Amino acid sequence: MENLVVKNANKDFWRDRNVFVTGSTGLIGGWVVQNLLELNANVITLVRDWIPGCLINRNQLWNSINVVRGDICDMPLLERMIGEYEVETILHLAAQTIVPIANRNPISTFETNIAGTWRLLEAARRNSTVKQIVIASSDKAYGEVKELPYVESTPLNAQYPYDVSKSCTDLISRCYARTWNLPVVITRCGNFYGGGDLNWNRIVPGTIRSLLRNQSPIIRSNGKMIRDYIYAEDAVFAYFRLAEALSEKPEIAGHAFNFSNENPLSVVEMVEKISQVLGSSIKATTKGEASYEIEKQFLDSTKAKEILNWKPLYSMDEGLNRTVEWYRQYYS
Repeated sequence: MENLVVKNANKDFWRDRNVFVTGSTGLIGGWVVQNLLELNANVITLVRDWIPGCLINRNQLWNSINVVRGDICDMPLLERMIGEYEVETILHLAAQTIVPIANRNPISTFETNIAGTWRLLEAARRNSTVKQIVIASSDKAYGEVKELPYVESTPLNAQYPYDVSKSCTDLISRCYARTWNLPVVITRCGNFYGGGDLNWNRIVPGTIRSLLRNQSPIIRSNGKMIRDYIYAEDAVFAYFRLAEALSEKPEIAGHAFNFSNENPLSVVEMVEKISQVLGSSIKATTKGEASYEIEKQFLDSTKAKEILNWKPLYSMDEGLNRTVEWYRQYYS
């Protein structure tokens, strides 16, 4: 199967580049590492917890990358890593991303998402080798607003723990770009989906797992929440295009960019689409228990299309088909 990310990336930019990836055991991080290796980059990653089912482990990539064990909040370690590996590009994806966990345990979320970001940026500021830094924020940073879709000039109005942590990530990144001219750019993406997501309380992997087991999918909200969705490999392409563009247009430092397929769906509609791909008629169970979540969120990606020449490489149907196939193989 043709790799559209590698096909569309700037191969000369990535070849032999020292790239530090945080959050490599997460959904997007695994896809990022895999694609960087195909582009012949030299990958360095920081790993706190051993995740047996993560993409790097499943695809046996550990022997192809430089692995340092530690925590994103350990600034002396970050500073040593960036200096000793002569890191040129940083893709910062490490975060606590699960909303219910953030609601139950906000301090660990704030530590990882906020303190982890400023410590990484401060470590990068002290190393002259760093040329590009891509920071993963989120559409949740906007909070709840009356006018949709979100555009990059929409004020950040977060109120709930996870959302606030991403607003802070966003603002701290902009601070480092403006105050110390650090080459930082920010991504605000919709909800990620794709093969390799083992957080089963997320709607896409949870629904696929339930249907493959002939069980009723669980919708923990009322099912009416509207969300943007972006396929994992499209997100990887977004991070790559941002880093490449920052090398060509240093004036975009401090800017944030929305990334979306611009096809918002309700949770119920997303479950129905997955059911269609799997050919299942099993009905979902709606619990209506979710709280502290925004009713409607979706993005306008015009800025990314015009400045970065980015657009999704896969349609929603293509992304879901690729995702379902990954889980079929996972459970086989």
